[in-house]
Amino acid sequence: MLRYILIGFGILTALLVLTFIGTFFYVKKKYAPGAEKVLAFIQENPDKASITWYRNDTLMASQHPDRKMPLASAMKIIVAIEYAHQAAAGVIDADQLIDTLDLEVYHVKNTDGGAHSSWLAYSKNGIQGDKVAIRDIAKGMISHSSNANTEWMCAALGLDNINRRIDSLGIRSEHDEIYHLVSSLFIGKELYPALSDDSLKEKLIALDSSTYVQSTATIHEKLLQDKDYKLDKGDNSLKLQKVWSDRLPSATTAAYASVMKKLNSKTDFDPKVYEYLDEVMEIVMQNPRNAQWLKHSGSKGGSTGWVLAEALYATDKKGNRTELVYFLNDLSRLQSRSISKSMNEFNLKLLNNEDFRNTVKIALGQHGG
Repeated sequence: MLRYILIGFGILTALLVLTFIGTFFYVKKKYAPGAEKVLAFIQENPDKASITWYRNDTLMASQHPDRKMPLASAMKIIVAIEYAHQAAAGVIDADQLIDTLDLEVYHVKNTDGGAHSSWLAYSKNGIQGDKVAIRDIAKGMISHSSNANTEWMCAALGLDNINRRIDSLGIRSEHDEIYHLVSSLFIGKELYPALSDDSLKEKLIALDSSTYVQSTATIHEKLLQDKDYKLDKGDNSLKLQKVWSDRLPSATTAAYASVMKKLNSKTDFDPKVYEYLDEVMEIVMQNPRNAQWLKHSGSKGGSTGWVLAEALYATDKKGNRTELVYFLNDLSRLQSRSISKSMNEFNLKLLNNEDFRNTVKIALGQHGG
C-alpha cells in the first residue's frame, strides 16, 4: 500500500538501501526466479517497457529504445555528472561543510519512502556536528536517493548548468529538462489552491511544460523562505500523484545507455572528473566481495507508484563491459511490487549467466523505437 499512499520516486532505492552496498552485485550460487519475471514482463508488455542493453559494445537487446519514459530518480545520474565536473574544475568545493538544516528545508515527510532519514542515519558518523560535506550530500543523492539532497544539489550546481550538461552528453533531443522535483509536489497547491480532484487533475494535465517548470522554480524559493510551506501539499489523491508521475522528466533508454557507456569507459571525461564521479556512483565497490569479480560498477534506480527505472554499468575482472537500461511505466500495484523485488536478480543474471544472456537476447532482440 505504501507505493500508492506516498509519492516516492526514491521508494525503491529506500527499500533496497540496507542491502545495496553489501549484496547488490554479490554473485550467488543460485538465482531466484525473479530474473525471468522481469524478462517476461518486458517481453509481454512492449507498450509499458523500454530496454537497451550492450555487452562489450554489442547491442544485445533493444526494445523501443527511442521512446521517452519517466525517469523518476534515475535523472539524478545527470546531477551527479554535473557535480563531478564542477568539483573537478574547482567551481564547487566537495569538502565544504553544509548545515543539515539546509537540506531539511527540502525534506517533505512521507514522500520519499524514508530515503532522507535513512541517509541521515547511515551518514551519522560522517556528520560533523550538524554539518556534512557536499561530497557526502552527492553520495546520499545516489546511494539513498534522498530527494532533499537532490533539490539542494540542483540549487547549488545550478539547474541551467545541469541542463547544459544534458546538451554536452549529446542527448538533448532524447531528454526532458530537469527541474526541482521536490518543488513539483506542490504545483497543484501553488497554481490552483481552490481546486481538487478531477478539476485539479484536468488543469495539471493541460498545463504547458514551460509554466509547469517555471512553477517549480517559484515553489523552490518559497520552500527556502517559508518553513511552513511544505506542511500542506494540497490535494494528494492517487489520481493527482499519477499526473505528477507522468510529468516527471522523461528520457529514452538509448540516451541513458550512451551515458552509461561514458561512465563505464573512464575515457570520455577528464580523469579528475571520474575521481569525483566514481565515489558517488560506485559505492557498491566498497564491498570487498564485489571487488573480487568487478573492476568497477555503478547504477541508479528510480520509482514511483507507476514507474520503475534502472540504469547500470559494469566492467568485470575479465574485462567484459555491460551497460543496461530499462524503464517501465503505467504499472499496476501488483506489477510494481513483483518487478521491483526481481530487478536485482535480473541484473545479476545478465552479468553472470551466459545462458540467461542468450535467452534475453533471443526474447527481446532488437525492436523498433
